[in-house]
Amino acid sequence: MTRLTGRHVAAIFTGGFGIIIAVNLLLATKAVSTFPGLEVPNSYVASQSFDARRKAQTALGWTSRVDYHDGSLTIAVLDRDGHPAPIRDLTAHIGRPTEARDDIALMLDARGQVALELARGMWRLDLAGHADDGTPYQRAIPLKVDPTW
Repeated sequence: MTRLTGRHVAAIFTGGFGIIIAVNLLLATKAVSTFPGLEVPNSYVASQSFDARRKAQTALGWTSRVDYHDGSLTIAVLDRDGHPAPIRDLTAHIGRPTEARDDIALMLDARGQVALELARGMWRLDLAGHADDGTPYQRAIPLKVDPTW
């Protein structure tokens, strides 16, 4: 039987902490390289008009409805009465909330639908368009895809 000496304890201690430090460095590198962390290029400039844009969009009274089922994504922007809103230049973009690798610009048909296979997990749908008077409409909608539903 081998005696446990100070050198053995130092090697175990150094090896254990070496593994912890190596794993932390790997995870930190992956976190920084896969998540850009940017919503807007300059948050200070964007914040100057945020309240005015929010009030104008709220005054429209529009809501967004999103449904994903059997490989089909349906998007509807509705007015106060539940009718299709007169939105111009509607663009839709879907991706993972934490990385840009799976981002897709969507081409919707006239009914607001697109055939799309989404992997299981959390997605973020970004909608952007304008009202007839030029008021911008923007929504970021979380979407959970779970095939067990």
